[in-house]
Amino acid sequence: MHKKRIGFLSFGHWARVPGSRVPTAGEALKQGIELAVAAEEAGIDGAFFRVHHFARQQASPFPLLSAIAARTSRIEIGTGVIDMRYENPLYMAEEAAAADLISDGRLQLGVSRGSPEPALNGAANFGYVPADGEDSSDMARRHTALFRKAIAGHGVAQADPHYAGGATGLLPIQPQSPGLPQRIWWGAGTRKTAVWAAEQGMNLMSSTLLTEDTGVPFDQLQAEQIRMFREAWASAGHDFEPRVSVSRSVIPIVDAEDNHYFGLRAQADREDQVGILDGALSRFGKSYIGEPEQLAEELAQDAAVQSADTLLLTVPNQLGVEYNARLLSNVAKHIAPAIGWTPAVMGA
Repeated sequence: MHKKRIGFLSFGHWARVPGSRVPTAGEALKQGIELAVAAEEAGIDGAFFRVHHFARQQASPFPLLSAIAARTSRIEIGTGVIDMRYENPLYMAEEAAAADLISDGRLQLGVSRGSPEPALNGAANFGYVPADGEDSSDMARRHTALFRKAIAGHGVAQADPHYAGGATGLLPIQPQSPGLPQRIWWGAGTRKTAVWAAEQGMNLMSSTLLTEDTGVPFDQLQAEQIRMFREAWASAGHDFEPRVSVSRSVIPIVDAEDNHYFGLRAQADREDQVGILDGALSRFGKSYIGEPEQLAEELAQDAAVQSADTLLLTVPNQLGVEYNARLLSNVAKHIAPAIGWTPAVMGA
């Protein structure tokens, strides 16, 4: 098994409102780079970014990930997740390979069907509509299949011998980045989609939301999802070991500023929530907010955190780089060792 890894997950919000330290899109991007640099220095393993369209959040990840790759040497860079309804699979394959090459193979790319969004049928405005007999989920999976085919080096475009040096047949996209096909993750919101991801040979990325509910606590339902994923992976007989990530909101209260921003939420968000999302009964996982020793004990008992090899910490990015770097450092020092994590070493 892989060692336990910890990364941060930023939604990349920006807003010119009281209290925000990220007033513009430019600041959100630049602060994302600086936070990744600070996280690497603190021994954190990954810098991941949410992708969301038609909102004041990160939307085009590859320029940001490439900039982080150029400023760092060890930390994994990734997405959680890219909505494949919106993507041109072949152009995305070129961008992903370029970012992976700049990073020397550190790209961990989370993709999925996407989530509820501000735009009504936003992908259609990008030029993508389901084919006859498809729905938007089918289209996302079709885009994903072509993207994965392209990054695996398969031919995808008919050669013109007059301009291809006499070549015939199908041409692959360029550049290619070896190893990237094994670093694609599917963001699964149910146990069924986790099994599908395993059958397809994609790693599993599971967040703080599952669009199903069986009445058991969130961490237990998510741990069952992970177990079913691994069983399906073993049955499929893939030739590499999969990885699994889960997301959690973990806010240690260690000073007055932490208490000012999150003290009142410490009780309100400490239970799972169940509600309707996108027409489905869904279970939202609780937040971990409180004294570091208490959070360390609770996370050590979280069944899904223990089952996964990677924990992504959602950060309140609008509080700025300094605050979030300190938050990550506090988690690393006081909480993460309880789940079996040790800090990464520069150059390793």
